Amino acid sequence: MTIATPSLISESGYWHRFQGSFARFWRPVRRQRKALAGLGIVCLFVLVAVFAPALAPYSPTEQNFADAMQGPSWKHWMGTDSYGQDILSRTFYGARSALWIGFASVSLGLLVGVAVGLLAGLRGGRIEWALMRAVDGLLAFPELIMAMAFMAVLGLGMNNVILALALSFVGPFARTVRADVLQVKARPFIEAARLMDVPEREIILRHVLPNIASPILIQAGMRISIAILLASGLSFLGLGVVPPTPDWGLMIAEGRGFISMAPWMAGMPGLALATLLIGLNLLAEGLRDALDPRTRGEHS
Repeated sequence: MTIATPSLISESGYWHRFQGSFARFWRPVRRQRKALAGLGIVCLFVLVAVFAPALAPYSPTEQNFADAMQGPSWKHWMGTDSYGQDILSRTFYGARSALWIGFASVSLGLLVGVAVGLLAGLRGGRIEWALMRAVDGLLAFPELIMAMAFMAVLGLGMNNVILALALSFVGPFARTVRADVLQVKARPFIEAARLMDVPEREIILRHVLPNIASPILIQAGMRISIAILLASGLSFLGLGVVPPTPDWGLMIAEGRGFISMAPWMAGMPGLALATLLIGLNLLAEGLRDALDPRTRGEHS
């Protein structure tokens, strides 16, 4: 006979709560064909990125000038570049760079933006004014220009690309969170919790964050595709990832000069980038239609 200890009861309660939350999240999402199609494309790229060492037929940095600029063939399915590097292998490994930059930069920008938005929305007063003026300064410039400015200060490299994009995303996340917090803060259950002397931390974790999770998740999904596109743009301009790291933006930039003689050099990574962005956008739009109460009725 198993005796239910408090720890077991607590763990079981958390597990059932997680199952219930996931079911409520997944139920409207699975009705959206766009979300399922986008999820399938994204999962395919994730699998390619994870298993790139096993799937890639060659090393992504191996140079063989004897096979330089060879067209697609049975030996090199996507052809080779001007250094004789296999484009298929570099495209597989480029998916790693793209997804890592996208998810890492959005996650970091999300953490900082949510913290700033929560602090501004809950505290108000001079703190809110100072934080939102700083956010307005970040939002005054287009994200690509802001990322380029940060890269000019931080220097080249993948880690600096992630940090630059994360800093450029703090403003949009902070503004969204602050607006949602102001709406939630005015609801009666928040006032009731404060009258009952519920600790501020518990109010945030149990009442505020769950009620603003959907718009945050929707915006985060949309920002991932923007981050990947901006990272590729920075690499294309020579301000992002440093060679010989496989990166789609670098590959497109290298193939630009040979577009008439070897279109596959820029075409193959460009096709991979476009396909991933389409999948991410379909997934983000499906999440918006499923989770946003203002559009749920229109698209159901």
